[in-house]
Amino acid sequence: MNAINSGASKKRLPLKEKYRHLTRGLHWDTTYQPMNKVFPHAAYEGIKIHDWDKWEDPFRLTMDAYWKFQAEKERKLYAVLDTFAQNNGQTNFTDARYVNTMKLFLTGVSPLEYMAHRGFGHAGRQMAGVGPRVACQMQSLDELRHVQTQIHTMSHLNKYFSGFHEFPHLHSRMWYLSVPKSFFDDAVTAGPFEFMTAIGFSFEYVLTNLLFVPFMSGAAYNGDMATMTFGFSAQSDEARHMTLGLEVIKFMLEQDEQNVPIVQKWIDKWFWRGHRMLGLVAMMMDYMLPKRIMSWKEAWSMYFTEAGGALFADLARYGIRLPKYAEVATAEADHISHQNWAIFYQYTHAAGFHTWLPSDEEMDWLSAKYPDTFDKYYRPRFDLWREMEKEGKRFYNMGLPQLCSTCQIPMGYTEPGDPTSIAFRSSKYNGDTYHFCSDGCKDIFDNEPEKFSQAWLPVHQIFQGNCGGATMEDVLKWYKLDGDNMDYAQSLDKKMWDEWQAGKNRVSG
Repeated sequence: MNAINSGASKKRLPLKEKYRHLTRGLHWDTTYQPMNKVFPHAAYEGIKIHDWDKWEDPFRLTMDAYWKFQAEKERKLYAVLDTFAQNNGQTNFTDARYVNTMKLFLTGVSPLEYMAHRGFGHAGRQMAGVGPRVACQMQSLDELRHVQTQIHTMSHLNKYFSGFHEFPHLHSRMWYLSVPKSFFDDAVTAGPFEFMTAIGFSFEYVLTNLLFVPFMSGAAYNGDMATMTFGFSAQSDEARHMTLGLEVIKFMLEQDEQNVPIVQKWIDKWFWRGHRMLGLVAMMMDYMLPKRIMSWKEAWSMYFTEAGGALFADLARYGIRLPKYAEVATAEADHISHQNWAIFYQYTHAAGFHTWLPSDEEMDWLSAKYPDTFDKYYRPRFDLWREMEKEGKRFYNMGLPQLCSTCQIPMGYTEPGDPTSIAFRSSKYNGDTYHFCSDGCKDIFDNEPEKFSQAWLPVHQIFQGNCGGATMEDVLKWYKLDGDNMDYAQSLDKKMWDEWQAGKNRVSG
């Protein structure tokens, strides 16, 4: 009896102490090999860490609690997905044009989640401190879950719409997908601290709301309850990721003042790279959603100018300033979505999703959201293309564009302060000339020319005959496009959608 009472009187460990035993208590310093040989990447970037125990764990989440927490979210998510599929939820979209945002998301974003899963697994292995190792492990698992739930969600759409097939194949071949792919290839081939700055801080903390909020809010506004649900299911993970991203920055800055210029250079680089990649989201918000939530300019003002400004004001005490070219990116918010849509409209015959010209009502919306730029610079272009389309001469650009050697986007962006002139920069390296769309991209190349000179540029590869052959038909076959990739007005997606709506009208009538 006394033994039972004695056992019952033992107090449970506080959560903080339990977490320490289950994580940091498992760490040991190596003896057969010195620590610097076991963790060689922890120092070669120049980052100085004097005390790994100073790492503050933002979420003291043990593995058993993690699995229980995620399992509950899975049950709720798949209940919604099953209901959506059984009730043919895709017929409740505002318009089949919306589906093209999901084609872009599946091929452009979901593979990045898998790359993040691998990247955080690798970065965690390179950290000599147990705190960041555990944090990387949790985020690596999150990223794997995200790609799985996204694929499961959009697999239902693959039963009815073109463009969802072969997405892993397209990820490594399609010309515009080289933009997000090169972003993550650049990150995972960096050192562990740069990777954490690139993905954990610059992308997850500074820019993630510009990706996830528009996509998931856009899904809700356009009747896609399945996508909205997986977005909300991932958002609690994203909150943890954002906190981790901020913690790694503060940890490096507090460890040694010599880390400050290194971290600043990384922030400058990855802010610009992220800004360029998110131009795809800008295009989606302004042109691809039948029912719009806000303009890209409004989103940039809310999530970067205001929220980002407050963040960097807080980091100023460490000696960190706003990213270089932040003011250029803010000025480009008036132009980037229109310029990107114009690029994709011209080359939709070589893309995995459809494009179209905005309607009169949609152009009026764009005019109201962009009063200083749209009517002056972009409406006349769309009016011209509309007249060509009426004459049966829908404009397709059959040439191959010059690409930026850093961001790999076609050279369609304009000079800061002059939207009528194409921006053009160049550098020489080892006797070759490399071209860039901006000062930001040129700076990144010039800082690491030996890395970026090896970039796999789709247009160059096509010219060299490495993409299936010399003709457009050869390249499209190599992409494995299924033939339904022209203007939306002539698409099988639209034909099927119109049949569904006609059937609904007959039933209701």
